[in-house]
Amino acid sequence: MNNESKGMCGLIVKEVVMRTFIYHFLRIVGLLFLILNILNCSASDEIRVDNSGATSEGVNAVVNANNQFAFDLYSRFKGESKAQNIFFSPYSIMVALTMTYEGAREKTAEEMQSVLHIPDDANVRRPNFAKIINEMNKKDKKYKLSTANALWPQKDYKFLEEYTNTIERYYGGKVTNLDFIGESEKSRKTINTWIEDHTNNKIKDLIPQGALNACTELVLTNAIYFKGTWVKQFDKKETQDEDFRTSSGQTVKVPMMRSTGDDAKFNYAETDKIQILEMDYEGEDLSMLILLPKGDKLGDLEETITPEKLSGWRKMLNEQRVDIYIPQFKFETKYFMVETLTEMGMPTAFNSGANFSGMDGTTSLFIQNVIHQAFVEVNEEGTEAAAATAVIVGIESVQIIPVFRADHPFIFTIQQKDTGNLLFLGRVSEPGK
Repeated sequence: MNNESKGMCGLIVKEVVMRTFIYHFLRIVGLLFLILNILNCSASDEIRVDNSGATSEGVNAVVNANNQFAFDLYSRFKGESKAQNIFFSPYSIMVALTMTYEGAREKTAEEMQSVLHIPDDANVRRPNFAKIINEMNKKDKKYKLSTANALWPQKDYKFLEEYTNTIERYYGGKVTNLDFIGESEKSRKTINTWIEDHTNNKIKDLIPQGALNACTELVLTNAIYFKGTWVKQFDKKETQDEDFRTSSGQTVKVPMMRSTGDDAKFNYAETDKIQILEMDYEGEDLSMLILLPKGDKLGDLEETITPEKLSGWRKMLNEQRVDIYIPQFKFETKYFMVETLTEMGMPTAFNSGANFSGMDGTTSLFIQNVIHQAFVEVNEEGTEAAAATAVIVGIESVQIIPVFRADHPFIFTIQQKDTGNLLFLGRVSEPGK
């Protein structure tokens, strides 16, 4: 082969190699774009729910219901112990119970609606809850805020498609079948892992051992997570231990954050009985509002606070220079809410007289438990908070009379009953011999 021929072969080989490289490169790039599109679509599908028909008036109706429920619930929690911290997400509890309410009928539905204050018109309730969910899960925020819902039905229990479709369409409640009969502990861990994943691992073991059993047919869950930084962060060097007077009358040392410079301008207002301070988070969509009674009479404030008063105090706020001293705090809370919700006015949902026929077409179901857990940490940088709620729905346990038919080989003992001391031990393989 002459040099010219060798040169031609070399060019051909190089061209083939280059074309092969380009072909595979483009395939890889195309595959990556496909994967990214799938992931983006999946993320979008997870958080987008149908808010068509939502209105500003409808959103306000849901918000007002949530706020009223929040103070109703607070008034119950505060009575349990004056020395205990209180922290919960009324939104999380409200959404979990509203998803349950979607399957309630007759007296059960009437009582739940009265306690939750939610619109009884589905055309108002559903799209406006969806609007709020979409707003919370919107992208490109300067803070982290997300919420998620899920349905966990017993795998062989027949729930109405109309019900599950409603929950998925308006609340984003994806259905995952579990086996509470054969694998109740595994099911519990599956749900708790989902909760952890959707609360940045802040809410662990929401559902305790033994809470799920063979009579459980459905668990409804909500998770909410928030992390935001202050628009005006505190200087860590300024934080120092100072006295804090507790509700029990004791004085303890706590790390007290302070902001006292010329830049310490906040939305502030006061009355003859309280001081109101608002601190914005980055993005300025969310803020913390602190209501501080003058003197130590928190009980007086607790007895008189209402959503209407809170709204009035918010309107009084004006930006001004104010020296602020706020303690760091971090704690968790957990509430088992059957008794609380019963006392608030929805007892029927928790007994055999419940009617959740909108879920399965029968009146066999009732709420076995409502569990809520929350976490909060406030420091110089900002706030991290998370909460989750589980509504456990099931049927009454049915007494099954066992049949003991010793028609095959068995082992037997003769024992002392008080100690279990075995006096005799045997096996019957063939009774006739």
